[in-house]
Amino acid sequence: MLISTKALKGYELECKDGEIGKVKEFYFDDKHWTVRYLVADTGPWLVGRKVLISPQALNQVSEADRHVVVNLTKLQIQNSPSLDSDQPVSRQYEQDYYGYYGWPTYWTGPYLWGYSRYLVRDNERPAEAPAEARAWDPELQSTRDITGQKIQAGDGELGHIEDFIIDDATWAIRYLVLDTLNWWPGKKVLISPSWVDAVSWKDSKVYVNLSRETIKLAPEYTGDTVLDREYEAKLHDYYERKGYWVDEPGPKVHAL
Repeated sequence: MLISTKALKGYELECKDGEIGKVKEFYFDDKHWTVRYLVADTGPWLVGRKVLISPQALNQVSEADRHVVVNLTKLQIQNSPSLDSDQPVSRQYEQDYYGYYGWPTYWTGPYLWGYSRYLVRDNERPAEAPAEARAWDPELQSTRDITGQKIQAGDGELGHIEDFIIDDATWAIRYLVLDTLNWWPGKKVLISPSWVDAVSWKDSKVYVNLSRETIKLAPEYTGDTVLDREYEAKLHDYYERKGYWVDEPGPKVHAL
């Protein structure tokens, strides 16, 4: 299922023994453009801490009930490595976090989730990485901080990042939602992160090698757009790009 980060904000986070709060924002890496953590707004519980939930702990996203099922207990989360609410997510913290839960690290191996193209849960074993696979240093970005950053087309600026579209099977960011308000009032379009040529978080710009006219005439995206495979195929055909689903195998289905 494809769903926007704005739609997911406010969803209840339901653990094995009760609710722990609501989805606040997301951290993603700018190499694979994949969500690495949901940030929980825990209200009065765990005050002063930034509570992060990895997609590896998520079992289900329910649009109907507006909740996310978390395969952890409150005690597990409470005893997890602590991160001050005003601190960035460091490599040392991530190592401690993944070590605490015993999950395979996503930054070792060539795929979205390290040695695997899909999320590895429970007692599953990831496939072995190729001999040349090496660890990489992820730089995590906040969807809250990146929202509003400008898009630089091949022939000038054309708008800003309004939202992100996530695939809840892999937690990959499949599309950036671009708001072209300053050029074509009221129109929003989607582009894939794989079409991004460069990113300068310092200058608050994302560069794409597409003309403004090309993006202007792209299929429109609205809050009512059904993000099914038919729409995606139309979008990729328009940009003359191969769909991500061509090379990626379907994720395994996990029983709840």
